[in-house]
Amino acid sequence: MKDLQSSKKGPETKQVLILGGGFAGLNAALELGGVQGVEVTLVDRHNYHLFQPLLYQVAMAGLSPADIAMPIRSRLSRYQNTSVLLGEAQKIDLAGQKVKFDFGELSYDYLVLACGANHSYFGHNEWEQYAPGLKTISQATEIRKRVLSAFESAERISDSDEQKKYMTFVIVGGGPTGVELAGAIGEMSRFTLSRDFRHINPSQTRVILVEAGPRILPMFSEQQSDRAARDLENLGVQIWTSSVVTNINEEGVELGEERINAATVLWAAGVEASELGKSGGMPVDNRGRVIVEPDLSLEGYPNVFVAGDQASFTHQTGEPLPGTAPVALQQGKYIGKTIRQELKGKPRSNYCFHDKGQMATIGRSRAIVEIGRFKIAGFIAWVVWLVVHIFYLTGFKNRMLVVMQWAWSYLSFRRGARLIVDRDWNPDSMSVTKPEAEEPEIPVSTEH
Repeated sequence: MKDLQSSKKGPETKQVLILGGGFAGLNAALELGGVQGVEVTLVDRHNYHLFQPLLYQVAMAGLSPADIAMPIRSRLSRYQNTSVLLGEAQKIDLAGQKVKFDFGELSYDYLVLACGANHSYFGHNEWEQYAPGLKTISQATEIRKRVLSAFESAERISDSDEQKKYMTFVIVGGGPTGVELAGAIGEMSRFTLSRDFRHINPSQTRVILVEAGPRILPMFSEQQSDRAARDLENLGVQIWTSSVVTNINEEGVELGEERINAATVLWAAGVEASELGKSGGMPVDNRGRVIVEPDLSLEGYPNVFVAGDQASFTHQTGEPLPGTAPVALQQGKYIGKTIRQELKGKPRSNYCFHDKGQMATIGRSRAIVEIGRFKIAGFIAWVVWLVVHIFYLTGFKNRMLVVMQWAWSYLSFRRGARLIVDRDWNPDSMSVTKPEAEEPEIPVSTEH
């Protein structure tokens, strides 16, 4: 792999190594695409860029995975100075300016860390098998499988207590992801599935949203938070605030002395940054995020940048910026522009996040939007949410697919991706008596 780099690198060429193809990494690569004197190598564990804000739609059978993802190679293919590699970083050598991967070792002149974050179970990682989080397509399809399978199980059993257990869904965490999941399950059970079953009534589904704090969506104003709570309750969602989860197992959730019997538990309560920063000896905060300088660089290493969910940037507000797509997108662009300007001999400027507002959806025709002091809710807010998300989707094809899919779902109350797919494939499990449905796959670039 060193030979691959050296064959491209001239005496004045700078090697930029980007870890992660999310919003931060991809936008940094786009800013450096086609720039003379720069060779960019982007490495990711997956060959596709994922539009995470709509991942819950895949989990709730509203969209297929290919609707919100596209191959990284096809996005960067027009830039001759950019290479894309499939792999996973294992160790960073800051002093030697090298990164060890599962396929070999790469050197760099500039390093951009944008490896994102994983779910945090606050020291109880054993809960993950009972309560999956929502960060990847694999997790989204697993959640979809569990949710749809719960209704199928309830349909074929006669014991009323068991039916109630299968028709009870608990979502832990009252942030945007938790609210969106709760609203989608409430809406799907009352409208989409209500006419599909004969032995159960899906509209009697119990959806419980558990939040440890005093209210859901604490990052929004209290007025908007209350509006979201009312909209959820109109969909049949029960909201339990000031409720701390003490245990999760195959029977359900424990909240101190109280137990909720539920076959399906979903986790949306906390995140922690990739361990790559901490294992590389970098200073991190209590969530594993790398503490960065005002220009997003690492203290003592001005050629190492950290962005997105992996960075702890406190220089603007005194608190770390939220782990949202707009933050990652802006930071990626800033890093790319900073490297580009520095190669021209221009001094660096400090990073500044431009807050364009925040939004969350609560099912069909319901959302809240907050832009500074400007606040809207209801159908108009939902239209704004829809337009913004479609605008930021990568690739025209993806936008058209999402528009058509949403239009169908909106007009018919149907969901077109209600497939239960078993990801644990092995030859011995194949049988003509147990046919397996095919799932639309992520498009794979032939350039790989």
